[in-house]
Amino acid sequence: MNWYVLVAAFLASSVEFVEALTIVLAVGTVEGYRPALRGTAIAVVALTILTMILGVGVLRYVPIGVLRGVIGVLLLLFGVKWLRKAILRFSGKKSLHDESAIFAKEVGKLRANQGNTFAAQATAFNGVFLEGLEVVVIVLTMGSAAQSYSSAIIGAAIGLALVLSLGLALRAPLSRVPENVMKFVVGIMLTSFGSFWAGESFGVVWPYQDVSILLLIAGYLAATWLIVSNLKRREADAA
Repeated sequence: MNWYVLVAAFLASSVEFVEALTIVLAVGTVEGYRPALRGTAIAVVALTILTMILGVGVLRYVPIGVLRGVIGVLLLLFGVKWLRKAILRFSGKKSLHDESAIFAKEVGKLRANQGNTFAAQATAFNGVFLEGLEVVVIVLTMGSAAQSYSSAIIGAAIGLALVLSLGLALRAPLSRVPENVMKFVVGIMLTSFGSFWAGESFGVVWPYQDVSILLLIAGYLAATWLIVSNLKRREADAA
């Protein structure tokens, strides 16, 4: 069991599942849960087929050395994107992610076309498919590079079970989930994993092997803290 991969997959998938849940709940609130669940079911089937095709293709035809290089770069790009948003949010340059506001916005859009069950079903499908696609990419990339599919799948499954349980119990957006902090942590982890695997593929010999991932995490945390502090200081000076 690779605990680094499990935790990263859990956090990343939980964030995506929370966002998908918000859209499904908005559809259910306006048009009822039948079209919401139909759209969700179709998206899950499509994602399952896509995962099977990509998973078999990756494992069978791509050498592990090449795979780690490509995956490292992809994860690095994913991580930097998430980190950039987190830095802007925590420095006050961008508003914090708010599931309640997103829920209200989606409900407003759906009520403008209320009675159109096909559009509602399509909204649920798009939300679940797009958010789920990011989960698929993260699970496949991390599982492949670490040669630990089970860890990535278990992490994502725990995230799904937790978000689904809370969603069924509350039937409301999970606005109290510290999603902004989770996205920041995921950005740090993806960037660190991406740097580690991309470096390995280019011949970098990391000291202490996998322990170097912790050193990369610490380094990126320190760098991010400095950037956020600097941006806040500039904002205060300008004010």
